[in-house]
Amino acid sequence: QVQLVESGGGLVQAGGSLRLSCAASGRTVSYYAMGWFRQAPGKEREFVAARAGIGGSTYYGDSVKGRFTISRDNAKNTVYLQMNSLKPEDTAVYYCAADASPFLSPDSATPKGYGYWGQGTQVTVSS
Repeated sequence: QVQLVESGGGLVQAGGSLRLSCAASGRTVSYYAMGWFRQAPGKEREFVAARAGIGGSTYYGDSVKGRFTISRDNAKNTVYLQMNSLKPEDTAVYYCAADASPFLSPDSATPKGYGYWGQGTQVTVSS
């Protein structure tokens, strides 16, 4: 089993930056595809970013391209989401997810593409 714990959320002004962390335990996730999703109140869970476990390919949601970066530190079994130029519409609970397959697929942009989830961390961007 893989346990995922997100951290780094908080309150930030528009235009600011935050870095979210997702620490994995139970198994090494070095070769797992990892993803970030977010969910705002009353809205469906939205894909943010994904990174392959092999090759380093990345994939981003249209609303965050050019502003967010997903990265991983395999030595720390941790995945990060660097968020720059934050906007009030980025306000949501952010979730980390892991998939035992190392490669990205069309399902990597949907919640069904992941078998493991963290509990989420709140990000609030004030205008």
